[in-house]
Amino acid sequence: MRKTPLSSAIETLEILMQSRYKTETDPRVLQSILSWFDSFHDLPIPQEIWLQCQLALIEGFTNAVRHAHRGLPTETPIEIEVTVTTECMDIKIWDYGPGFDFESVLSHKLQQPNLESPGGRGLSIMYRVADSVKYSKTTDERNCLHIQKCFQEYL
Repeated sequence: MRKTPLSSAIETLEILMQSRYKTETDPRVLQSILSWFDSFHDLPIPQEIWLQCQLALIEGFTNAVRHAHRGLPTETPIEIEVTVTTECMDIKIWDYGPGFDFESVLSHKLQQPNLESPGGRGLSIMYRVADSVKYSKTTDERNCLHIQKCFQEYL
């Protein structure tokens, strides 16, 4: 559904910074996540791209808390990894939820956006700001939301 230019190519690019953040399932942790994400702000990333990636991170984490981990104990971990190369930012968010049909839900959200709803636009926002958004089940039975944004053309 979305172009995926760097999914495997990230391993061949120079990594400028990579970091992981593991937290509990609590929306109040978002401010701590944003403080951690600020450490990527000094890298050579255009401000507009950095803000778009920050927005995608907020939406991805919020979806993991509200939807994937709904009904699960607060101690259920959510893990985030951000990798910045010379050409892109790569964000991965792992959760322990039951999973869902990502392509179908995204397609529905894009075709019938509910602009009056206070929620439910996270996937659409991520899709619009990122170059690639994927969702898959991992071998350790977690789900991984993978968001990539390229910025080489903006430098």
